[in-house]
Amino acid sequence: MEVTSVTSANPSTSSTYFSQIAAERVDVALCRVSTQVAKAMDAAFGDARLSVSQHLVLGMLARVGAVSQQELSEQLRIDRSVMVGCIDGLEDAGFVRRERNPHDRRAYAVVPTGAGLAALEEVDRGMTDRLDRVFGALSPSERAEFGRLARKVLDV
Repeated sequence: MEVTSVTSANPSTSSTYFSQIAAERVDVALCRVSTQVAKAMDAAFGDARLSVSQHLVLGMLARVGAVSQQELSEQLRIDRSVMVGCIDGLEDAGFVRRERNPHDRRAYAVVPTGAGLAALEEVDRGMTDRLDRVFGALSPSERAEFGRLARKVLDV
């Protein structure tokens, strides 16, 4: 592979490099899309100061109710060691609490609090608009197809 020196680099070639590499490698394109989505989510989270993982946890708890950390980790595909810190942060913020599982006294269930559900609702209000901006270049049918293909890759 030939390396071009800094002094002889062609500005028009270097400015199109990302377009070229993104066209050649879907992994690069997906990483950049993921970065754009993460930035949109961070902006939507605003003052709630939630991480993407914490948002996912609160969303699951709001939909299915109290579950164990292990179940959250498995369902959301978040490493268990990361999940501990995620739940600790949510608990410190007053968004969840850990309670003994009434069916298994050795286990704990993670339970959303009213404050946690309110923070989730606040964050979700701005989410749709921000994601619409990220995916604005796609028609509704292209966006649906993109989602279908992503789920296929994730095997869900």
